[in-house]
Amino acid sequence: MIGPAAPTPSALAALHPLPLSAVRFSPEGLLGSWQERNAAATLPHCIDQLSAYGNLANLRRVTGDADTPFVGMWFSDTDVYKTLEAIAWEIGRSGGSSEFLADTAALLEKAQDADGYLDSYYQVDHRDEQWSDLGFSHEMYSAGHLIQAAVAAARAADAPQLVTVARRFADLLVRRFGPGGAEVIDGHPEVETALVELYRLTGHRPYLELAERFLTLRGHGLLGEGRFGPRYWQDEKPLVEAEEATGHAVRQMYLLAGAVDVAVETHATDLLDAAERLWESALASKTYLTGGQGSRHKDEGFGDPYELPPDRAYAETCAAIGSFHLAWRLLLATGKARYADEMERLLLNGIAGSTALDGRSFFYSNPLQLRTGHDGSHEDTPSQRLTWYSCACCPPNLARLMASLHTYTATGSPTGLQLHLYAAGTVVSGDHTLDVRTSYPWDERIDITMTTAGDGPWTLALRVPAWCREARLSVNGNLVRAGAQEGYLRITRSWKAGDVVTLVLAMPPRAVAAHPRVDAVRGSAALARGPVVYCLEHADVPAGTLFEDLELDVSVPLTTADHPLAPAAIMAALRARPDTSDLLYRPLEAATAGTTAVSVPAIPYFLWANRAPGPMRVWVPLAAREA
Repeated sequence: MIGPAAPTPSALAALHPLPLSAVRFSPEGLLGSWQERNAAATLPHCIDQLSAYGNLANLRRVTGDADTPFVGMWFSDTDVYKTLEAIAWEIGRSGGSSEFLADTAALLEKAQDADGYLDSYYQVDHRDEQWSDLGFSHEMYSAGHLIQAAVAAARAADAPQLVTVARRFADLLVRRFGPGGAEVIDGHPEVETALVELYRLTGHRPYLELAERFLTLRGHGLLGEGRFGPRYWQDEKPLVEAEEATGHAVRQMYLLAGAVDVAVETHATDLLDAAERLWESALASKTYLTGGQGSRHKDEGFGDPYELPPDRAYAETCAAIGSFHLAWRLLLATGKARYADEMERLLLNGIAGSTALDGRSFFYSNPLQLRTGHDGSHEDTPSQRLTWYSCACCPPNLARLMASLHTYTATGSPTGLQLHLYAAGTVVSGDHTLDVRTSYPWDERIDITMTTAGDGPWTLALRVPAWCREARLSVNGNLVRAGAQEGYLRITRSWKAGDVVTLVLAMPPRAVAAHPRVDAVRGSAALARGPVVYCLEHADVPAGTLFEDLELDVSVPLTTADHPLAPAAIMAALRARPDTSDLLYRPLEAATAGTTAVSVPAIPYFLWANRAPGPMRVWVPLAAREA
């Protein structure tokens, strides 16, 4: 069985995912420790919150087993479905079974209407409103997450009851909205990619055809103006004509993920080209340094090109996860290394920063700056991660990604293996088994030992990230003088058990500048090392120094040092420039007050807010240079 995205053998795909059990992370490595934390803390926490916040009670209202009012968001069922998906992938990863999965599948089967409809908000108090407001009802969005949970259950957990429930709902969608049915689309894309995956699981082509139909109908104004206009839900132009990523960031990413899925199964190159074009537009001028997307709180959406204020960044966690899913699908479709580069950036920054070290509290939005005196009392702009949210889409979304994370590491074929993400563990591809040892991204060295090897030539392809300016490769201690081709170093040879490949990706700390049109951070720089973005946090600033007075002197070389939170903090030359005037606006003067040196280590961005609440910033103003 394959993981969350499994193109059929006839699909338009340059790369092919490995079986579900092919990759195993070492629990001592960074990604492996995240998976262990997810299993031990995040998943049980999600299950507890579904009971505490009434999601399960909402479903029991439908069956008559609960006499309580509906609570939470009208799409609260999706939190249940994403948690079920996470549990299924975790079963596939570590084995065992889940009483919660079995019990909840039985509850869903009991709650489902005779025609296949299942949505607790619309089955009791609002039954006469079903399918009446597809712009915001999220009915198909909810169906999509149910379907994805069922696909995971079929591939990883042997839970046929959930598949039966999902197929009954999917069949209802086909009957009602397939060819000859109503021409409608859901305001929140998600069902498209789910329907394609259900087709891949079952071979039932009407699911694929319905997903294709939904994509074809989008862009013709079927959803109307709404509160924010048709661009909000990507309904202004047909996908194949659209030129830039717009509107609600999560919806845009989910829509494009579905578009790629349909494109590769139907060989629709124009649709695949459109997905690549829109993805490129987002990365060219609408994506934060951390990979986060969405700069406006009012519509959770993309702003204008280069509108990327760090302190007002929305950068919703679900948008980062959606972007990760999209990048993986584009990587499979095209084989282009830049998609793996983006997966790495998202994973180690925009996604990782969303979960606390304890695995039980989370960010919904992910700012790149928090000011001194920030009022974090409301969940829309908290100073620290929260245990749950009124709209709790992000925590279970994180749980399902982490439970399946190992499936995104590598791709393979009988003639070779492509390693895209680096993590300690083992990888099996056919007759070849690789033992990967590394402390990446803290250590620049990756050692790969061939523990078993098949006969004949076989190619190992290792990604060289775009941020890396010097990569060194050796086999059994002998330097291999080969340049990266299309982002990968490739070694073809007849391998023997015991062969050792060593890849060194030089990662000196570096200062990064934004495009000058990003006005919000002009005159500032960010710090990074390898794939990891760093930040300054208040807990490391000496007492008596105002956080906003700090400036960065880039003329002094950057170094690294140990830190209690991470093996590699960045040490930079920082100065505090105290402001002696209380005027908000003042005459421009040729000289300003003097500065004093301050010792403040920069920590990985994804580790901020694990100590006491307080200010943080990724972009640091540059100190004025001496004349």
